[in-house]
Amino acid sequence: MSERPRTALPWLALSACALAADFATKALVRARMVEGESTPLAPFFNLVSARNAGAAFSFLADAGGWQRHFFVALALVVSALLAWMLSAKRARLDAFAYSMILGGAVGNAIDRLAFGAVTDFLDFHWAGWHWPAFNVADVAICLGAACLVASSFKPSGAQPSASGAERAGRREPT
Repeated sequence: MSERPRTALPWLALSACALAADFATKALVRARMVEGESTPLAPFFNLVSARNAGAAFSFLADAGGWQRHFFVALALVVSALLAWMLSAKRARLDAFAYSMILGGAVGNAIDRLAFGAVTDFLDFHWAGWHWPAFNVADVAICLGAACLVASSFKPSGAQPSASGAERAGRREPT
């Protein structure tokens, strides 16, 4: 019987933290705000309560309902792939990126399954122009994507992250 690699656990825990932050903030918005409500917090930022049945920038939001199942299936496939990828040694930046994308994808998939749409609440604006509202899961996904872009500029010989045993000079059983 093969032992599951230990290197994935800290990265999966990081994904769980992103997921927990997303879940908690969305639950707070749903509990405290009426859909469509907007609370100005700064001259450039509002806290809003919005639902998005589509993807980024409300892509496919009016597609008739099939997109909910498509986006959930896509998130589950991507999440399984990312979790599998995290089980191998990776450069820290790559592992961080995969963890953030995983946590965000699962967070938005849970919203789609439980509520039929994603809860968005962060609304940045300037001079009457509003960026589409988003949430913590979207931040995690974008942060992960930005880290992958940054990682692509690193030399290909970058070292994968080591487990605690390897950092201490001990070999892990294979």
